Amino acid sequence: QVQLVESGGGLVQPGGSLRLSCAASGSIVSLYDMNWFRQVPGKQRYLVARISSGGSTNYTDSVKGRFTISRDNAKNTVYLQMNNLKPEETAVYYCNALIMITGWSVNDYWGQGTQVTVSS
Repeated sequence: QVQLVESGGGLVQPGGSLRLSCAASGSIVSLYDMNWFRQVPGKQRYLVARISSGGSTNYTDSVKGRFTISRDNAKNTVYLQMNNLKPEETAVYYCNALIMITGWSVNDYWGQGTQVTVSS
């Protein structure tokens, strides 16, 4: 059994910053790519940032230069530092990870989501 638990969401003014965290726990053998997605009601969930097990990163164009994804492999945790937030980035942010569990099965896991609201 594996769990991804997000934290750090909340209400922030336009131009403000938030740092999201996502900790993975359970029968983990290896953590591969770790990702942050976001979703607004009625729209598709889409990828915001990705970090590989080796630390390579990718971002959707709209967040480049403002968001930073990082990970602490010792803590099985991924972070998303979000700066200069915009109202249109109000969404539920989801953590996602590709994980090898005990028994050598590799599966895709999701957190429960954390709400980020950017509003004055």
